Amino acid sequence: MRLDDLPESGNIEDRRGEAGYGGGGGFGLPIGGGGLSIGTIVVLGIIGWALGVDPSLLLGGAQILSGSGQPQVQAPQTARRTNTPQDETGRFVNKVLGSTDARWKEIFAKDGKTYRPPVLVLYRGATDARCGGRAQSAMGPFYCPNDKKIYLDTSFFDQIATRFHGCDVGRKSCQFSQAYVIAHEVGHHVQNLLGVLPKAQKAQQVANSRAEANHIQVQVELQADCLAGVWASRENEYLKSQGKPPFIESGDVEAALQTAAAIGDDTLQRRSQGHVVPDSFTHGSSEQRQRWFYTGFRSGAVKSCNTFQSAQL
Repeated sequence: MRLDDLPESGNIEDRRGEAGYGGGGGFGLPIGGGGLSIGTIVVLGIIGWALGVDPSLLLGGAQILSGSGQPQVQAPQTARRTNTPQDETGRFVNKVLGSTDARWKEIFAKDGKTYRPPVLVLYRGATDARCGGRAQSAMGPFYCPNDKKIYLDTSFFDQIATRFHGCDVGRKSCQFSQAYVIAHEVGHHVQNLLGVLPKAQKAQQVANSRAEANHIQVQVELQADCLAGVWASRENEYLKSQGKPPFIESGDVEAALQTAAAIGDDTLQRRSQGHVVPDSFTHGSSEQRQRWFYTGFRSGAVKSCNTFQSAQL
């Protein structure tokens, strides 16, 4: 993955040095917007078991994202400036976010819409969030629809390779796996701007069964995977149109597909309990996550990502 020609975003809130939060806990999986169903509880419990994390932290994360559960006291939100991080990890995140900003602005503009980029919050351990409580590293990266921010404890990047085996340790292609994780959460922001997330949440609230509500969540997550593929395709084509080398290098797409497979619901369930419960899926199977990312990458078109009307998820 070539970062040289990617633009910078500057929409980063770097909270990693803030006092009072420190210390990393465990890790979770990328979790986007959506309601907290029983299926979600089951899967989060399984993830906690698989990762050696207290499942209550993961369940708390789901409540933060959905705004469900008991009313919580919101901590006052501290005004923070966005900036450009100077460390290697921060610069990497800033470049990937800058690329997603630029490409989605172009895509929205062609449809006569305005793209308002998200802010990405870098933190260590825990920080305050506008989705009902605190963001914690055990939740993994997630998007908060309420404040339109992405929350990322970058120690999750290490776990992609070492714990999930989502890419080969030490290989440069792991960077593209990390970029895929960011692009997936940006995909949720795109869904929010397009009104997809609010519609999905309403549909979950009137769902006739837990399985139906979970199915809607899977549609949301697979679409975010597809939108991540659209971004990668568009950035590649843009650089080539400028006479510059593509930013995707040999092995990058394969690494992203490997990551998508490693965090599929079926893979995690099989690892934790030895069997798979499809009705409890909230993110999609390994095969589905790979296929939808590649669908977006191959087409480069948002219209190819309509998981809600596809005959085959």
